[in-house]
This record gives sequence, structure tokens and C-alpha cells, in this order.
Amino acid sequence: MKTLKIGNLCASVPIVQGGMGVGISLAGLASAVASEGGIGVISSAGLGVIYGSRPADYREASIRGLKEELRKAREATRGIIGVNVMVAMSNFADMVRTAIAEKADIIFSGAGLPLSLPSFLPEGARTKLAPIVSSARAAVLLCRKWFEEYRYVPDAIVVEGPKAGGHLGYKREQIDDSHYSLETLVPEIVAEVSKFGAEHECHIPVIAGGGIYTGEDIYRIMELGAEGVQMGTRFVTTDECDADPAFKQSYIDARREDIEIIESPVGMPGRALRSSFLDRVREGLKRPKACPFDCIKTCDVTHSPYCIMLALYNAFKGKLQNGYAFCGANAWRAEKIQSVRELMSSLSAEYDSFAQKIKGLAR
Repeated sequence: MKTLKIGNLCASVPIVQGGMGVGISLAGLASAVASEGGIGVISSAGLGVIYGSRPADYREASIRGLKEELRKAREATRGIIGVNVMVAMSNFADMVRTAIAEKADIIFSGAGLPLSLPSFLPEGARTKLAPIVSSARAAVLLCRKWFEEYRYVPDAIVVEGPKAGGHLGYKREQIDDSHYSLETLVPEIVAEVSKFGAEHECHIPVIAGGGIYTGEDIYRIMELGAEGVQMGTRFVTTDECDADPAFKQSYIDARREDIEIIESPVGMPGRALRSSFLDRVREGLKRPKACPFDCIKTCDVTHSPYCIMLALYNAFKGKLQNGYAFCGANAWRAEKIQSVRELMSSLSAEYDSFAQKIKGLAR
């Protein structure tokens, strides 16, 4: 595989492990991926629940939790460690400031356009910024906004297609529309980003994610212009994934028909594994009386059938009867638990094998 260069950062394997909350990708998984040459990513979502003792402590506990997870990751690896911070989070600013102060290598930010992200960077900060977008239009808008307001050019751009797990930046009717497929989006975004980079005499690598599962998938999407890939689902069924074993087993037990698109309380469609909890929601689960955490800006407790933070936290702890697992479109293909090293090695071998096959056909 080719290396992935983001400014002065160089990943020997062009794989970014997707940030997965609540608690699915913490220091354990992120450091393991970084040690194998990829970019490990800690999810900042829900750290206040994991590290807090009561809802009132949520924001302070989130800051403490992110500091602790970055410290643990740094002790475990000398590789590249990033942090995922969702724009929709009510403590977005806290998490961004903390990641920068703790010298995270890179911040990945989506679930909304992070138009103000460069405003948090103090002079001399080493942290790179990589927005996550779902269209060429969004990529261009963000690039122009960052440059006009902050004289800052994105260090990388992640395009997340509709086969991704968790919250999706698409309308429900767009999810299965080929016009919005990752294979369609990548060339469009690469072309626009390359044009912007040329105008400003810089290079902005594009990283593609959403439904990428094999080394062959990596090869094919990089042939379309992506310089790296983002993968989340594949890393759930690893020894080092920070989720409870029951969460991982739910992927292995899943059938294709168990993967569904749900309407999340945060106002976005999401992809998840069917569970008894989601079945009860459809049947009219009792609504929460109050919002315990105020964790997502767009979540309206008066219209929410459940607290998404508690549902995802319960799933992280293996209590799937009281929650559910987000997943990518290919989660049903999981067959076993393996180490991150074994997974990265198999992906590299698949990539190389397919590359040789293509070269052989071209002769």
C-alpha cells in the first residue's frame, strides 16, 4: 500500500480507523491501529458518561476523559493518534480545545460542517484538522470558508459515503441512490479539492470512508483518487476494540437483514443493528421525562423516544437489551474476533494480491 501523508504526518498504512462512540474506539483500539502504521482515532462522544459519576458532571468529565484517553494512547504507541469530534455535540468547543491542548495529532470532525474549527487553533499548534463531508459542494464551501476567514487550508478531507455506520449525512432517500455512492463522490470531491489546492499551492489528501471492507475495496477506491481510507466496522471485531465482548459478538451474529436505517433522536438517519431495544422503540417505548446530559445540540427531549447517549452507552457495556450497536453496511460479513495486527496484515495482503492481479491483466 501507499503511505498516507497529511502535512508532516506520515502513516505507513493508508488506513484511518474511524472514530466510534460511545466508547467503541478509545485508547485501546486507537493505539493498536497507530502501532501498526495506521491512524488511530479516539471518539470524544460520550466520554462524560464513561468518566462521570452523575449527569451534572458530564462536561467536566468529558474533558477529563479525553485527556486520560490521549494519555493512555500516548503511553501505548508512538504512532499517529487522532480525535473525532462531532459538530453536533453540545461540548464541541470543549473537546476541540482539549484535543489541541493535549497535542492530538489530528482532529476529524463531522456530523455537521465544522466551519469554525480553525478558530480554535492557537499559534504554533501542531494538531492537524480534517473535516468530514458528504458532497463536493460541502467540501468546496468549507475550503473557501476556512481560507477566507482563517487563512487555513484543511490538512485532509474525509468523504463519508452512505454505507457508513452511525449517523449519516444523507437524507433517507439518498442512502441507496447511486448518485450518492462513495464511488461517485470520491472523483467529484478529489477534482474540486485538487483545484482548490492548486489555487493555493498546497496539497489536500482526500480520505474515503463508508462501506470499505477488504483490501480490494481499498485498492479500488484509491484508484479513484483517494489517498487513504477510513474504516470503522472492520475494527469493531478486534481484540483491542474498547467495546464489551457482547457488542463485538453482535456483529458476528448479525445477518444482512439485521442491518437497518433508523431515525435517530438527534434528527439524522443512522445505520444500526436491529435489537430488542429498537423493536420496543417502534412499539412506543416510554419517552424520557428530561434530558440528563444535554449532549447533542439537535436532540429534542420532548420528541425523543429514548436518550441516545444512554442507549449507546448501554451497548458499549454489552447491555444490548437496553441499547443498540451502530454499524456499517457490511457488518454482517464479520466472522471472527482477531487482533488489529492480524486485520491490518490481511488487508495489506488482500490489497497487494489484487494490485498484482490488475497488473497481470494489464500486460
